[in-house]
Amino acid sequence: MRKGYFGAFGGRFVPELLVPPLAELEQAVDNILPDEAFEKDMDQVCREFVGRPTPLYLCRNLSADMGFDVFLKREDLAHTGAHKINNTVGQALLARHMGKSCLLAETGAGQHGVATATAAAMLGLDCIVFMGALDVQRQSINVHRMELMGARVEPVESGTRTLKDAINAALRYWIAHQSDTHYCLGSAVGPHPFPLLVRRLQSIIGRESREQMLQQTGSLPDTVVACVGGGSNAIGIFHPFIQDTGVELVGVEAGGRGGPDDHHSSTLSRGTPGVLHGTHTFLLQSIEGQILPSHSVAPGLDYPGVGPEHAFLKDSSRARYEVIHDRQALDAFNLLSRKEGIIPALESAHAVAWVSESRDHIRPGSKVLINLSGRGDKDLDIVREQMAEV
Repeated sequence: MRKGYFGAFGGRFVPELLVPPLAELEQAVDNILPDEAFEKDMDQVCREFVGRPTPLYLCRNLSADMGFDVFLKREDLAHTGAHKINNTVGQALLARHMGKSCLLAETGAGQHGVATATAAAMLGLDCIVFMGALDVQRQSINVHRMELMGARVEPVESGTRTLKDAINAALRYWIAHQSDTHYCLGSAVGPHPFPLLVRRLQSIIGRESREQMLQQTGSLPDTVVACVGGGSNAIGIFHPFIQDTGVELVGVEAGGRGGPDDHHSSTLSRGTPGVLHGTHTFLLQSIEGQILPSHSVAPGLDYPGVGPEHAFLKDSSRARYEVIHDRQALDAFNLLSRKEGIIPALESAHAVAWVSESRDHIRPGSKVLINLSGRGDKDLDIVREQMAEV
């Protein structure tokens, strides 16, 4: 496999001015990440600051209703309330080893921004977060959290005012400030080496899950399910299971409102190959190659592209990708809250919804593992507003 590629997908399609910082980052990934001192720092931070390992939880009430065992990997219990912290503490430590003084980030749902601000505060780094103006409105609580920890939040008014536009703005800023700034990309997207770096840092989810399933049940899960926007939480839990061919991998994309002409974020299910944000992957694009607007009730899934490794897993048929609509995700949000006392992020609720919708097609007695990538406190205003419209 070519370096920087997953099959036909990946690469580094960037302006010339971004080549030097990406080359510097690639060298750091190759030389610093495997270093014993870095690994020791990372292990300590994950244990003492992030709170790893996160638990594996059997949903007894939900399992009784479904007719098969439903397990949750509780990334909602990691510090800041989502899986994003795994990536940001790793990249923040890497930035410090590289001699950078500022972390730059983009965010949609706000969780990556919060996690980046958290990591920056812990290590004494400056932090700047670009966020689509629409997401600033939808995720005001997370904006306040970022600012409380010293981050400067920059609303982006261009385009659709969501995650895609925040990434564009962050990349432009990085070009002008690359000497002292590390771009802490929040998902397994973008030019090489970002998809590889993010997957490496998020794979702790799958490594822990695999070990915990064997310890608690004596066997691996039959199916692993995770929501997919850019795809960091999904690739994090999928990757350690890829060689286990008896384990089915299911990624769940956001289908939006579900009307034939409505916007959605089902990139792998309904998109076509192309280049976005420096990588060759599946996109939502017109026949002319123009990026189409995306939509999801879950801000973190509202992205018209996807990580190139997911494109490869789809192309190779190692994973399959399904679609869940807004209403189904909202129903699953309520279902898990009432059945288990666990309020999921709307992103994670898409994965829960797929399991609930597929109950008649999952073999009784199976073991289904869902990556609960985040908690739902941040989404309560969205859910309240959506329920009022019913």
